[in-house]
Amino acid sequence: MEIILLAFGGIIFLFIYFLPTIIAHKDVGLIFLLNLFLAWTFIGWLALLIMAFTTRNK
Repeated sequence: MEIILLAFGGIIFLFIYFLPTIIAHKDVGLIFLLNLFLAWTFIGWLALLIMAFTTRNK
């Protein structure tokens, strides 16, 4: 049971960690690479989230 909870928690963590990449519609490759290397800091993750929202197609 503990391994199932650990796996579920890991999936939720990865979803939240890569949320800027998931919601990005433009510059996805750039946002993915920056997300991969900079999102471990909250400021980097927040900046990427803002970037993902502001680069949306209109």
